[in-house]
Amino acid sequence: MMLGLFAFAPSGAAAQTPAAAGLPADCQPAVVGSPFIPVDSWIYPAVLRLYSLGYVDTVFLDVRPWTRASVARMLDEAKDRLQDAEKSAAASEAEGLYDKLHREFNQEAGHSCQAERNQIHLESTYSAVRGISGTPLEDSFHLGSTIVNDYGRPYENGFNNYTGMSGYASVWRFSAYVRGEFQGAPSATGYSAALTKELAIVDGTVNPVTGLAYPQSTIPTGPIAAATQGRLMEAYVGFQLLNHVLSFGKQDEWLSPAQGASMAYSNNAQNIYALHLNRIEPLYVPLLSRLTGPFRYEFMVGELRGHTEMANPLFNGSNYAAQPNVISPGNPWVHVEKVSLRPTRDLEFGFERTAIFGGEGHSPVTLHTFLKSFFSLSAPGQLVKNGPGDPGARFGSFDFSYRLPFVRDWLTLYADGNVHDDVSPIDAPRRASWRPGLYLAHTPGLAKLDFRVESASTDPPITNSFGGQFMYWEGIERQGYTNQGQLFGDWIGREDKGGQAWVTYHLSGNEWVQASWRGQKAAKDFIPGGTTLNDFGLQVVKRVGRDFEINGRFNSVRWKAPIYMPGLQSSTATTIQLTWFPERKVIF
Repeated sequence: MMLGLFAFAPSGAAAQTPAAAGLPADCQPAVVGSPFIPVDSWIYPAVLRLYSLGYVDTVFLDVRPWTRASVARMLDEAKDRLQDAEKSAAASEAEGLYDKLHREFNQEAGHSCQAERNQIHLESTYSAVRGISGTPLEDSFHLGSTIVNDYGRPYENGFNNYTGMSGYASVWRFSAYVRGEFQGAPSATGYSAALTKELAIVDGTVNPVTGLAYPQSTIPTGPIAAATQGRLMEAYVGFQLLNHVLSFGKQDEWLSPAQGASMAYSNNAQNIYALHLNRIEPLYVPLLSRLTGPFRYEFMVGELRGHTEMANPLFNGSNYAAQPNVISPGNPWVHVEKVSLRPTRDLEFGFERTAIFGGEGHSPVTLHTFLKSFFSLSAPGQLVKNGPGDPGARFGSFDFSYRLPFVRDWLTLYADGNVHDDVSPIDAPRRASWRPGLYLAHTPGLAKLDFRVESASTDPPITNSFGGQFMYWEGIERQGYTNQGQLFGDWIGREDKGGQAWVTYHLSGNEWVQASWRGQKAAKDFIPGGTTLNDFGLQVVKRVGRDFEINGRFNSVRWKAPIYMPGLQSSTATTIQLTWFPERKVIF
């Protein structure tokens, strides 16, 4: 992977992306300090639709975020395509998307980037109010969640508020980004002690001597105090060199072509403080890229938060009888590697690996344990697993997206898969979890209407069920794939099946009306009695003038979880967010 730090594209325009070849040397994405775009921005669905309509090809769908300079480069490619396009309803839609995006990136586009350096930008200020009636679910590690892909924001029955602002700065090759907000949520009853113990038995986190559940943040045990807090959603500094950004801080990630979730890494939980190395522009390797096409890749390593684990008696020599209530803050670390290839303009596929290692009461976080988890490819024996040589919990992902032949400007097929303790879902498809999807970019006779559907399953089709102790869980890291109590992978959970569907009517490039459905069902051997959740949603996004956005969303959620509450439960969530994009900047 480090080859890309020193590899150079072969000479000639054919070896470069079309737009990069037309930019001045001091405006190339390789040398412009440019911040990443948050993954919940309207920019991503707009660019992805432009790609699905066939007007830009050099997009890596499964490695997000993208920098502002990289998107500006993509828009230069789309501009050339639009100039040569025949008049049609789909072309008109693409022009509308391009116009909105070009206005957003007018500072980076048009070869004006040199004049835009050494600036501080106020990107947005916003306030969102969310009213919830009924009892919501907020437990992606067990029963499910009423609100998903929301950065782990707190929410409860009653009035919730999130008010914040974001901004970025760029100086030479350096960039910085900050998004912070004030969060308020009411208090709640939470789970009872009996339910907490039952879920702890499912997780394997019950003290074998006392029979009591170890305290853990992955179970929302009551009472839950009201939340009144400030939080940094994103905050990082980056340095750009040879088409790479080396950055540190809290930063968004989305490692999947899917819209509803990402098996490997999403924004379902809080971001972690981590070191990132991101190849932001396609890498062309002489000779090799003739076969594989260009590459993009990413690496990150950082500490997970909110883990509490029992001490490991086989590792530290203690015993439960002597220390029946030994609890330590067991925050492990995680590292993630992703490589994505585009062998043709219509096909993209990627490989990813996540390893969770270390944590108190187990192997300490050192260079040795990091390298052990990085290079290990086989499942260890029990003695190694419970000793200092444990490589940690390893998960492997594979994904692809393909604009289908003959309908490449209409239909895109994609899938995202993940497997635990195997190299790749391709290597062990029957043990793997999958999220396949299909995207129709426009409808015959209705160019402004698109449709997307995805299914999801973490319940492998094998004879012996795992009882929730396989996907996103591990024998040592029993709180597994979580940060601050929420899954940072797919919200579908540990042994569940479900799916999502969206029908969207685009009023313009950054305005739409969308109806959606989301379903989730947990296996009964995982959660006693099973669970069922159905979420019907309606969203309207409208701009007032050029810089003021109103985003309204209504969700009606019906769920069953006999282990928690008897019978069918219902709740509603109404969210209204007002956002101002002031385009204010300070030149220095």
